Amino acid sequence: MTLDEVPEPVPGEGQVKVRVRAAALNFPDILMAQGTYQEKPPLPFTPGLELCGELENGQRVLGSPSGGPGAFAEYALMDADATWPVPEGMTDEQAAALYITYQTGHVGLHRRAGLQAGEWLLVHAGAGGVGTAAIQLGKAAGAKVIATAGGPRKTQVCTDMGADHVIDYAAEDFVARVKEITGGHGADVVYDPVGGDVFDGSTKCIAFEGRIVVVGFTSGRIPAARANHLLVKNYSVLGLHWGLYRSKDPGRIGMVHEDLTRLFADGLIDPLVGQTLPLDHAQTALAALGDRGTVGKVVLVP
Repeated sequence: MTLDEVPEPVPGEGQVKVRVRAAALNFPDILMAQGTYQEKPPLPFTPGLELCGELENGQRVLGSPSGGPGAFAEYALMDADATWPVPEGMTDEQAAALYITYQTGHVGLHRRAGLQAGEWLLVHAGAGGVGTAAIQLGKAAGAKVIATAGGPRKTQVCTDMGADHVIDYAAEDFVARVKEITGGHGADVVYDPVGGDVFDGSTKCIAFEGRIVVVGFTSGRIPAARANHLLVKNYSVLGLHWGLYRSKDPGRIGMVHEDLTRLFADGLIDPLVGQTLPLDHAQTALAALGDRGTVGKVVLVP
């Protein structure tokens, strides 16, 4: 990955050019750079899946670049019908960090899992960008939130985000602790961006008619769901590829953005930006994200 001078992009039909004010990092940026993501852009490509940009008229908008990556640049193209107004009072950095993780969390918890007020929500990797969004959205929905994270710095972030209970998985067995905290009931909804052993453990502390939302595999191991175990314990495993909604159900993205704007205005969500760096730090920033050395979202500013 290198920082290069390239021609300014020229918008085509249905596109707008924006000046990038901030661009947020996501784990798929790493997978795309490695060539292991489900979407493989042709080389060479400019990474970056979400941004806060400024239109020629000065209006701030947020969303994804046209056709996939391209946010880690001074200018980017966006589809005109997929640019969303930045909520009033939100910083550029927060706006860049809002789109993918909060949309994913909202769709995952509400559309896929049907989270209800009073239910137990278990959020894994609670200190990251995906996790902090899920904690806040869970609390906004009236759920009782348990978060897992590794080490005192990250567990404190989960507490600050509003989690009712926080488990340090580096020091405790989260399966036993979830059962203890819930009085043996288990988690009604599990939000899992980690996979691997974390998914396996989640199947041991899931409630009757519970739902495990599979968001990703930052652990590096894709687990196998045992169909006989699902049957015996009567729980569901739900896949969540939020990007599919852009083609299969695009109207939902607008509805979710409206709800996120309301939640921000009401003080119920507040995107956590853990670090802001200049554009030429993209390589080291992605490495830190991959090593789980970050909290909240990491944002690049051209």
